[in-house]
Amino acid sequence: MSLQARLMSAVIGFVSLILVIVAVITSATLGATLETQLAVRLNSYSSQVTQWVSQIPAQYATIDNILDTHNANVPGLLLAVSSTEGGTSGVVFPDTRGEWGGVSQALDDADLQRIDAALGGEPRGTVVLQDFGSYMVVAQKAANGANVVTGLPRADIQNQLTTLLTVIVLATIGGLILLALTTAITIRVSLRPLRAVAATATRVANQPLDRGEVQITERVPASEADPRTETGLVGASLNKLLDHVNSSLAARQKNEERMRRFVADASHELRTPLASIRGYSELSLRALGQQQGAAAIEGTTTSLERIQAQSLRMTRLVEDLLLLARLDEGRELVYGTVDLTQLALEGLSDARPTAVDHDWSIEVPDEPIVVMGDAGRMHQVVANLLANARTHTPAGTEITLSVSREGGDAVLRVHDDGPGIDPSVREELFARFARADTSRARQTGGTGLGLAIAKAIVEGHGGRITVSSEPGDTTFTVRIPISPGAATDAAEA
Repeated sequence: MSLQARLMSAVIGFVSLILVIVAVITSATLGATLETQLAVRLNSYSSQVTQWVSQIPAQYATIDNILDTHNANVPGLLLAVSSTEGGTSGVVFPDTRGEWGGVSQALDDADLQRIDAALGGEPRGTVVLQDFGSYMVVAQKAANGANVVTGLPRADIQNQLTTLLTVIVLATIGGLILLALTTAITIRVSLRPLRAVAATATRVANQPLDRGEVQITERVPASEADPRTETGLVGASLNKLLDHVNSSLAARQKNEERMRRFVADASHELRTPLASIRGYSELSLRALGQQQGAAAIEGTTTSLERIQAQSLRMTRLVEDLLLLARLDEGRELVYGTVDLTQLALEGLSDARPTAVDHDWSIEVPDEPIVVMGDAGRMHQVVANLLANARTHTPAGTEITLSVSREGGDAVLRVHDDGPGIDPSVREELFARFARADTSRARQTGGTGLGLAIAKAIVEGHGGRITVSSEPGDTTFTVRIPISPGAATDAAEA
C-alpha cells in the first residue's frame, strides 16, 4: 500500500472506532436514562393500582371489578391481579398510537405465565408478550393479600434507540465520507514535496554520472523544500545532498584531469631520458660495429656517459614520485629533534655556490628553534624552496631566508624581490609537475615536483606552507608546530 493509502486507512479506521465507541456509550446512556424514567412512571402507576385493589375485598379483586370502579385507561398500561378467591386475570390497554383501536384486550394464560416467569419471584422484571411486545412490569402485594402486577411498554425506548442509532449510523457514514475526502486532499497536498523529491531524484538518476564533466542542475523547488516542515525537510536534505554530490563530481572531474595531466607530465619527463638512452645505446652499438680500437672505445664511452646521466635523471624523477607516494601514505618520515636555525644556515650555505650571481642573506634568532621532525626531509624542504627561488629569478635578485617563532609555531620564510609568480599558475603552484614554463625546458626549471614534495613533507609534520607574491615581493612561508604532540598526532593522522 502507498503511504497515502496507509494514512487514510489508519485515520478512517481510528475515527470509525471512536465513533462506534461514542455510539455505544451514547446508546447505553440514553437507554439507561429512558429505562429509569419508565421505571419512575411505572412505580407511580403501580402504587395507585395497588391502592385500588386494597380497597376491594380479596374475593372480589378481579380486573373487571377494578375497571368498573376506576378509570385505568392509560395508553399501553398492563394490569394483572391474582388472588386465592378471585383467581388471576389481566388486561392490556391499547396504545392509541398503535393499531389496537382503543379497546382493552385480555391477557391469555400464556401471557400471564410469561409474566410470572419473567418476575420469577422478583418485584421487577421485563417480559416480551407475543402480541404486545416488550414490557417493564412491577409486582406489589395489596393490603387484602392480592398480588398486583403493573406494566408499561418499552416500545418508546426501543424506537428512540433505533432512531438514535439510525441517525448515528447515517451521520457516521456521511462523516467518514467527508473525512476520507478531506484526508485524501490534505495528505495529497502534504505529500506533494515528496513527489517533487521523487521526480527530482528520478531526473538525476537518468543523467549519466559515470564519465565526463557532470553538472547536476536539478533541484527540488524551493516551495517544496521548506525545512520547517517534515516533508519539506526531505526536499531540503535532498538539495543539500545534490549540492554535495555536484561538488564531489566536480572534484572527481578535477582529480581525473589532474591525474591525466600527471600521467602526461610523468610520461613527458620520462620520455626524454628514455629517448636519449635509446639513441646513445644505438650509437654505441653502431660504433662498436663500424669502428675498432681507440675510436670505438672513445665513442662508446661518450655514449655510456650520456646514458648514465639520463639514467640518473630518470632515477631522481622516479625517486621523487616514490617519495610523494610514501608521504601520501604517511610513511617515510623519521622523527627526531630538528634545529631549524642550524638547518637554515646549512641550507643557505649549500645554495649560495649554485647561484653566485644572486644576493643571499639569512635572518635567524640567537636562540635555536627546535621542532620534532625528520631532519633530512626538512632539509629537503629548505633546499627545494631555495632552489625554486634561485631558478625562477634573474641574476642580482636578493633572496632572504629567515627563521622565527610565532606563538606555538616555528616559521621559516624564503623571500625574494624577483618578478613574482604569474597569478594564472599560483593556484596550482604546489601541484605535481606544476611549472610556469609549459615547454618544460631544462633551463627554466626541473620536473615540477619540488614544491609538491615540500608541501607533502610540511603537511606530514602537521604544518602548512603558503605563498604570497606580487612583483618585487614573493614569500614562501612554512609553519611547523613546535609542540611534539601536535606534530606526532598529525603524522599519525
